[in-house]
Amino acid sequence: MYCLLAAPLCLLSLSLPPLSPAAPISPSEPIGQAYSLAVYMQKNTSALLQTYLQYQGSPFSDPGFSAPELQLSTLPSADVSFKTWHAMEDSERLSRAQGAFLALTQHLQLVGDDQSDLNPGSPILLAQLGAARLRAQGLLGNMVAIMTALGLPIPPEEDTLGLVPFGASAFERKCRGYIVTREYGHWTDRAVRDLALLKAKYPA
Repeated sequence: MYCLLAAPLCLLSLSLPPLSPAAPISPSEPIGQAYSLAVYMQKNTSALLQTYLQYQGSPFSDPGFSAPELQLSTLPSADVSFKTWHAMEDSERLSRAQGAFLALTQHLQLVGDDQSDLNPGSPILLAQLGAARLRAQGLLGNMVAIMTALGLPIPPEEDTLGLVPFGASAFERKCRGYIVTREYGHWTDRAVRDLALLKAKYPA
C-alpha cells in the first residue's frame, strides 16, 4: 500500500523542473547608482582642489598654480589617450577605476592626517577632504557591485600606500596632497565617462 501511494508522488517530483539558481543581479542598478555618485562628486572636485591650494601658501596658493609633472608612484595617473581609453574592454576600465579609487581612499586619509598636522585650524579643508574620502569609498563599493553583477573577478584589496616617508618635510607633504586632490578630480572625470558608456550598454 505504501508503494502505491508513494509512486504518484515520485512521478510528480520527477515531472517538476529543477530549481533554477538565483537570477543574476541586473548591472543597470549599480551602474546607475555609481554614475549618479560620480556626477555628484564631479561637481565638488574643483572646489576641493582650490580649497586645498588656498591653505598651503605660496607657491601653491599663487594664481594659476599647476604642476602636472608632479606624480606619486603609489597613485595611478588618470591620464590616458582617448584612443587607448576607447579601445579598452569594460572589464579593464572597471578594474583600473576600482584600483584607482581604492588607492585614492587610502591616499585621501593620509592627506587628511597631513593637513590635520599642517593646518589644524582649517575645518573647511579637513571636512572637504573627509567628504571626498567617503565618496571615493562609496564609488569604490559601487565599482565592486558592478563587477560582481557582470561576473568579473574582484581584485583583493591591498595596501596601495606602501612605506610612507613619515619624515617627509612640510613642503613634500603639501606636494603629496596636491597630487592626490588633483588626481581625485581627474579619476572622477574618467569614472563619469566610463560609467556613461556602461549606462548606454545596460539601460535600466
